[in-house]
Amino acid sequence: MFQWINFLTYAIITTATPGPNNIMSMTNAGRVGLKKSYPFNLGIWVGFMAVMILCTVLSSALNAVMPMIKTPMLIIGAVYMLYLAYKTLKRSAEIEEKQVKNGFLSGLLLQFINPKIYIYGMVSMETYILPYFHNSPLKLLGFAILLATIGCFFNLCWAAFGSVFRILFSRYAKLTNTVMSLLLVYCAISLFL
Repeated sequence: MFQWINFLTYAIITTATPGPNNIMSMTNAGRVGLKKSYPFNLGIWVGFMAVMILCTVLSSALNAVMPMIKTPMLIIGAVYMLYLAYKTLKRSAEIEEKQVKNGFLSGLLLQFINPKIYIYGMVSMETYILPYFHNSPLKLLGFAILLATIGCFFNLCWAAFGSVFRILFSRYAKLTNTVMSLLLVYCAISLFL
C-alpha cells in the first residue's frame, strides 16, 4: 500500500527548506514584488516539471550511472550556488526593475542545474513511487507533476514572504543580501555533507 503520509512529509520538508529556488524566489519578490516575480516562478515550475519527468523516465538508468555523475552534478550545482551568492551579496540596495533579470527563462534554466531537485526527484521516485507504480506511466507522470507543484507552492510561499518584507529588505539591503548569500553558501556546502 502506498505510503501517502511518508511521501508527503518528505516532499513538503524537502521543498519547504531553503534551496536555490526558494531563496531566489524570495529575493526576486523582495526586489520587485510578488506580481512581477510570477514569470520567474512560472519558469521554476515548468523547469521543475521537466526535471521531475526526466527523473521519472530515467530513474532506473541513472541509478546505474549515479556514482559517475553525482560528483560532477554536485560540483556544478555548488559552483552555481556560490555564483548566485556572490551576485546577491554584490547587489545594490536600490530596488529597480531594470535590475531584474530573473524572468521565465532564468527560472526555467535554474532547474536543470539545481542538484537539490534532482536528488528530491530521484529519492521520491525510487523510495516512494516506483515500487508501487512502476508499470503505470500516467500515474508516474501525475506524481512528477505533483512533485513539481508541491515545490512550486513553496517557491510561491517564499516569494510572498519576500514581497511582504520588501520595504524592510530595501532598508536593510546589505544585511538582507548578506544573509541570503550566506544561505546560498550553506546550500552549496550542504550538498557535500
